[in-house]
Amino acid sequence: MRVLIIEDEARLAENVARSLRESAGYAVDVALDGEEGAFMAESNPYDLVILDLMLPKLDGLSVLQRMRDSGSAVPVLVLTARDEKESIVALLNAGADDYVAKPFDLGELLARTKALIRRGKGQSAAVLKVSDLEINTADLSVRRKGKLVSLTAMEYRVLEYLAHRPGAVVPKTELLEHLYDFNWERFSNVIEVYVSGLRRKLEDSGDTKLIHTLRGQGYMLRG
Repeated sequence: MRVLIIEDEARLAENVARSLRESAGYAVDVALDGEEGAFMAESNPYDLVILDLMLPKLDGLSVLQRMRDSGSAVPVLVLTARDEKESIVALLNAGADDYVAKPFDLGELLARTKALIRRGKGQSAAVLKVSDLEINTADLSVRRKGKLVSLTAMEYRVLEYLAHRPGAVVPKTELLEHLYDFNWERFSNVIEVYVSGLRRKLEDSGDTKLIHTLRGQGYMLRG
């Protein structure tokens, strides 16, 4: 999953980004003002935007309204130091999906982030199930037929993204856009490498094939 943080406090933004990368395995981009954040939100596919209200150049409420006016439905979690009822009502009416008042606990922020991404993908439960495969998005564990499967961080991220869209064809370009931030080094066959590793670990025992390749189209996860 790929997350955009729009926050002008550089230290706070980096702390949140580090937590999301290390605890959830997300790809994270950071914008330090509202104009840059609005541009990035419009230019890239994100699974969640974490948005501060008090921003230079363009305030958070304006960024949010601009996103919604453009038709963007990406979930937005607002960070606000203002807890007055009127402010909360205004941001929710503008299209925010949830909010957290500063100062906040990183664990709570992470939990809310995961929940919003699940809901944005049409999922409510923390455990994603496809046939006899179970993916626990809370502790990042994977089991098949109840047996724990050890995956690398990137293998897990590819599998989780596919599991959020069971039975759908996911193009390789979409996986690249949602699993990497601006800093990754682009190699044309990187997704194929991770899919190969997943197949070896999930299917080599003779179990039913789960990951299907549709030549020229992409990948599909189904039992």
